[in-house]
Amino acid sequence: MRKKKHGVNGTQKKWIVFIFTIIPISLLLLFSYFPLIKMFQYSVTDWDGLRPVSNFVGVENYKTVFTDSEYFTVFRTSLYYFVATFIQLGIALLFATILSFKVKFANFWKGALFFPYLLNGVAIGFIFLYFFKPDGTLDTVLTFIGLEDQIRFWLGDSSLNNISLAFTSIWRFMGFNFLILLGAIQSINPEVYEASEIDGANKWQQFRFIIVPSIKEIIYLNLVLGISGAISVFEVPYVMTGGSNGTETFVIKTINTAFQFNKVGLASAMALILLAIVLVVTLIQRLITSEKVTRK
Repeated sequence: MRKKKHGVNGTQKKWIVFIFTIIPISLLLLFSYFPLIKMFQYSVTDWDGLRPVSNFVGVENYKTVFTDSEYFTVFRTSLYYFVATFIQLGIALLFATILSFKVKFANFWKGALFFPYLLNGVAIGFIFLYFFKPDGTLDTVLTFIGLEDQIRFWLGDSSLNNISLAFTSIWRFMGFNFLILLGAIQSINPEVYEASEIDGANKWQQFRFIIVPSIKEIIYLNLVLGISGAISVFEVPYVMTGGSNGTETFVIKTINTAFQFNKVGLASAMALILLAIVLVVTLIQRLITSEKVTRK
């Protein structure tokens, strides 16, 4: 007598796949796409978030965002974070290249560089709030090394506050870029380095002609992610300055419009415009990347 094998038949497999698929899809629809639809509905009304009814205004909210300098010009603040993206990527590439070779205490340096990315954005905001405050950590260090004449109001001076905030953003996100770039560099075949050393190549030549060409897609991807982040930055300036004194970003402006001035309809339009900008940046990245893959 042959024993019957107890296993999962085709019908049971289909049910298992269906159950494990429907749950995440339902959560995605409930917490992502449904709020997005409601946001679009709010964006064409003058709802203040309090009244049970609202008036349909069509595209007036979108016109306001693009024509009123009070709303759209806050994107100028993103330019500081845009520039910081290139600095951040350059520093990450430098450390990733150095630590891809044999370095003493390499694991310690890798952990130290990646650690800031693990911290909560609010916590980082408070850390650097005390770092930049008058008589804080930075002022103490400058006084100790004899540069007390260089002390400034790092968060109070409108010519320096956005630079200080951008520096904080670099410190926070550099570890993420570093880890991605390090993984990409370490995926390069070691035999390529050995062959270049036989041909007399030095470290700079290995970096220029081996590392950069091999990971240029990853570099470009991190650059696009950094640009998207620069457009939608929020936590650091909100915690450290609240968006005051010229540090208000588009996201902070959107939140203040909704909850401080009770213009939920206008804020919804601003949020959708920001989403559209991020999607366009992502689409451009996908198109350029796909073109490069096709050429290969």
